[in-house]
Amino acid sequence: MKDYFLHIIDYVQNRRWLEHVLFWLTIYLLQVLGLHSDFRYSDGEFLHKLIMLSTKIVVAYTFIYYQVPKLLYKKKYVLFIISIVITSYIFCVLDRLLVVYIVETLLRKGTFEQESVVEILLDIRKLYSTYFLSLYFPTLIFFTLKLIKEKFIETSQIEQLKREKSLAELNFLKAQIHPHFLFNTLNNLYVLTLQKSKKAPETVLKLSQILDYMLYQCNDKHVTIEKELELIQNYIDLEKLRYGERLELKLNKNIDNPQTKIAPLILVSIIENAFKHGISSTIDKTIVKIDFKVQNKTLNFNVFNTKSKLVQKDNTKYRDGIGQKNIEKQLKLIYPDKFQFKIHEEDISYTVKLNIDLS
Repeated sequence: MKDYFLHIIDYVQNRRWLEHVLFWLTIYLLQVLGLHSDFRYSDGEFLHKLIMLSTKIVVAYTFIYYQVPKLLYKKKYVLFIISIVITSYIFCVLDRLLVVYIVETLLRKGTFEQESVVEILLDIRKLYSTYFLSLYFPTLIFFTLKLIKEKFIETSQIEQLKREKSLAELNFLKAQIHPHFLFNTLNNLYVLTLQKSKKAPETVLKLSQILDYMLYQCNDKHVTIEKELELIQNYIDLEKLRYGERLELKLNKNIDNPQTKIAPLILVSIIENAFKHGISSTIDKTIVKIDFKVQNKTLNFNVFNTKSKLVQKDNTKYRDGIGQKNIEKQLKLIYPDKFQFKIHEEDISYTVKLNIDLS
């Protein structure tokens, strides 16, 4: 039932003429229902309200589609006021003429005395006291509803533009990660093939799984923790194949719900940086520790890696790398005000801590 009503609302909103018809039909019915409390009407009363509705329609469209946009919105305030004074007088006269010369002629029986046109024109007090409010009240309602609708549309368009902008930025950032990630992995495979290592086929398989994930499975804004962990494990396996005994790696996982959703490729980018600025920058044995905890839709992710003392000469390299900037930008786009991202650097180590509210 709810979907049915939403469908009707969408149908009406997409047809401007129908909105106008329904508005004036509502005004007409409200006027008719306001005649008596016992809901018994004569044909003449229906006809009377229908005839008088025509003037209200003319008043509304003159005010909303000419006086407001052509005068008020263009800051022609003096002309706007003069226009309101003149047109309101004309419409009040027109309304009175309709009553005297059409409605009363059709509905009243027998002979009766009618006001002359001159008398109607000169009786300004009666014109405004009797007809002004009834003429302009529907216009006020119409104008208010139009402003509300325009504000709603404007807000929706702004939000849509923001979403499109964020999506475009996010896709751009992901496009930077993919070739960067792929380039490093292909280097690993290249080294193994040069060595004619038996590990090369396994590396190809892992790379195939990673590419399948990045190209087809992580196009959505969020993926499950389970899927992201499969990617992380494949990446770690590739690095272990490449570096062998030079790498001491510890991975601790504590996850209460593998189906919890998370933005793809952020965590693996942090791990990638740990390898890039850790073991790849030294010939010594490197330690990489990864702590991965998700409890009650809260992620606590810590990555520790040792580094060569030579890297100390350029201690901004890790912080200012393309991967690091992408991580921070993605976090701001996807998890605004819902994350904490910190890097702690010491002489021979880096520690990255990331906390995200995934709810």
